[in-house]
Parts: sequence; C-alpha cells; structure tokens
Amino acid sequence: MNKTNVEKLFFTDHGAIPNNPDLPLVLYRGILSGYIESCAEQFAINNWTNSWKNGVFDYHHYHSNTHEVLGIVGGTAVITFGGEQGEAVEVNKGDVVVIPAGVGHKKERGSADFKVVGAYPNGMDHDLKTGKPEERPKVIENIQNVPSPDKDPILGRNGPLIEIWSHVNRN
Repeated sequence: MNKTNVEKLFFTDHGAIPNNPDLPLVLYRGILSGYIESCAEQFAINNWTNSWKNGVFDYHHYHSNTHEVLGIVGGTAVITFGGEQGEAVEVNKGDVVVIPAGVGHKKERGSADFKVVGAYPNGMDHDLKTGKPEERPKVIENIQNVPSPDKDPILGRNGPLIEIWSHVNRN
C-alpha cells in the first residue's frame, strides 16, 4: 500500500448529531490506488470486517456503537461529515475515510459510478441513528464506550490511525 496524505477533521456536538468529542475523522487521500479490487480484503486483514459495498445514505446519520471505515472504490462524491454544520468533503476513488463513532455523514452528491466498501472494527454490527431527540442520552454513553481499534484498517498496527487515536484516553 502506498502511504499518502493523511487529513484529520474534528467535529463538535451540534445537538442533533453528537459527533465525537475525542476522536478526529481520518482521511487518507489516494491510499487505495492499485488496490481497489482488494479493498474489503485489506480491511479484513486488519480486522475491519462485516463489510458491504454500496454508496452512502443521502441523509445525515451516524453510528453510536462502532467506528466505520469507507474505502472509495469508484467515482467521486461530496460527503458532509459532522451534521448540518459540518464540513463538505470531496472524496475520490482511492481515498479511505475512518469515521469515529458518533460522527455524522451524508452524501450530498456523487458521480454515477460512486461506490464505497464499508467495514467496522472487529466486525461490529452498527446501529443507525439520525439525530432524533429521543436517541439521547443513550447514544452519548454508547459513543464514549466504543473501544479504539487495534489496527488501522489499511496499514495495520503501525498505521497513522493508531498513532492519531492513541492520544485519547479511552476505556
């Protein structure tokens, strides 16, 4: 795998979408170049499993009980991360996004061939939350209790995600 540009995005609680108070979203630009067809397998090698291949929902949502990785395996899209007041980010084939538990995401627009492979650390089953008031305070507790993964979904034990997220005091 090709080491590449790594970006970190931090989001605060916006009310409906809690985001994650401790962990940044991590974006790897172009890291999958040449490995598009083996994206799910690469995630699985690093214990990010329960994978799927599709797109990203066109409404704000998040997962309170697990982190999520998205490997962009086709096309381009603009995804807003962090809820209504979040940040619109263009992603392209070859990019990987690691979304911490609680961080909202919504596809704003995408090319006709936009496709992602998603997976979760330790094969977690994810919940689907949309920011309804009745979801709190349980989701806040869930987010705080999600363990950090043992491996970066692309680069394993020595990947940037492990270094970036290791500075957070988690259970």
